[in-house]
Amino acid sequence: MAIRGPAGITISNTGIFILCLCGLFLFVYTFRGSLTSETGPIYGSKYDRSYRISEVLSAAIYLSEKAGHKVKAIREQDDLDEQSKGETKEGVNDPITNGDLESHRILVKGFKKGFPALHIVSEEHEEESTEGIIPPSMKHPEVLSLGGDDPKFPAEDITVWIDPLDATKEYTEKLTEYVTVMACIAVNGIPVAGVIRKPFDDKTYWGWVGHGTSSNMAGVTPGKDEGGPLRVIVSRSHAGSVKETAQAAFDGREVTVTPAGGAGYKAIEVVENKQDVYVHTTIIKKWDICAGDAILRTLGGRQTDLRGNDINYSHNLDPKNEHGLIATMHDHDAYREKLQGVSNS
Repeated sequence: MAIRGPAGITISNTGIFILCLCGLFLFVYTFRGSLTSETGPIYGSKYDRSYRISEVLSAAIYLSEKAGHKVKAIREQDDLDEQSKGETKEGVNDPITNGDLESHRILVKGFKKGFPALHIVSEEHEEESTEGIIPPSMKHPEVLSLGGDDPKFPAEDITVWIDPLDATKEYTEKLTEYVTVMACIAVNGIPVAGVIRKPFDDKTYWGWVGHGTSSNMAGVTPGKDEGGPLRVIVSRSHAGSVKETAQAAFDGREVTVTPAGGAGYKAIEVVENKQDVYVHTTIIKKWDICAGDAILRTLGGRQTDLRGNDINYSHNLDPKNEHGLIATMHDHDAYREKLQGVSNS
């Protein structure tokens, strides 16, 4: 049987079937954001304009761990292909490697595939198609177990900050204990969830403000100043100046200054009570510090600039934080008041 259409065109049953099939395919492709899979919603449609933090955080954990495996493999295979982006303000070489770029691709492509309407800010810059990319898992069991309110937020209010490989210089020097992969979720400029992956220790730390943390931080509390030696952790590039200022600021109290690479590493040292204060006195980028900020907030700690201001992580602001940094789990204001002079030293 065939149907005669306008202008004498005859359409067979086979033709009708093919047209219907094409229409169905077009519908699925256009609205696939509303479909689900075993890992949760598969976004990827431009029509999806709001997301739940639990889903973005779950994806961040999955992608950070996947990127971390790649970072580790490249280092172990000695396939760095190291190049230089120039020098830092302190005159230190700022390298970039295959590890940075491959991690960036995994994270950015994954987020864009799963949440195409999100604002994504990464340390590296490379645009590539997401064709063929599998959407990340959006149902992490530990995240789901936290419960609590989980409303959808408009995509335009959410910014994801990505540091594909923190402590690249140390990565090239095989000081791999300092290396982390980080992702942070900010809503209206406020960090609400963060992930810090230590690929060479096979550990993932994450926190969701008002909900909870990864199980490896269960039982962590803000604590208090016990009055012993003050433990201050700083960047390897300017440990000397911070030590001098800290000793003067605390007027006779014993101060132990530990130089270390990587902002993510230093934030976790404070969270785990191995250090009392993380201080940075020069410009630092927001992708270096957003994840640590979110985790500290989740656990009752605090991170501000040295003037005491909270840091705004909105995508449309300067990615540089120019007024130093102080991160603590306790006695934040007291430490900051004594150390804020560091930024002028």
